[in-house]
Amino acid sequence: MVPVYPYRCAPDGLLTRRQLRAAGLRPGGVDPVAEIRWRRGRRFALLYDRTHALPVRPMTEGRRRALNAAMRARRTCPACRRDRGYVIPRSLGCCWPCSDASKEAA
Repeated sequence: MVPVYPYRCAPDGLLTRRQLRAAGLRPGGVDPVAEIRWRRGRRFALLYDRTHALPVRPMTEGRRRALNAAMRARRTCPACRRDRGYVIPRSLGCCWPCSDASKEAA
C-alpha cells in the first residue's frame, strides 16, 4: 500500500510521469512510491521518486522511422488510400470526403 496525498500536497521530490518527462526523466522501472487523489478520490496520479529516475532514452533512427510509419498509417484513409494530413477519426473509419460520399450514396 502506497501513501495517498491530497491534490497539491505531495512532498517535494515526488513527481508524476508527465512531470518526470518534462524534466527529461523516466521512472526507470521502479514502482510508484505514492499517489495523489483529487475530485473526491475519483482521479489519481502515481508519484515516482526523482532520485531513482533515469534519463529519457534518446530517439534512435529506427524508432523515429517506426513512429513516422505509425503516424502515416493513422493519417491514411483506408477507402481512398490518401494521406489526408490529419488523423482519420475511428468513429467514421475513413476521411471526411469519403464519409460524405458514402452518406450521399446511401
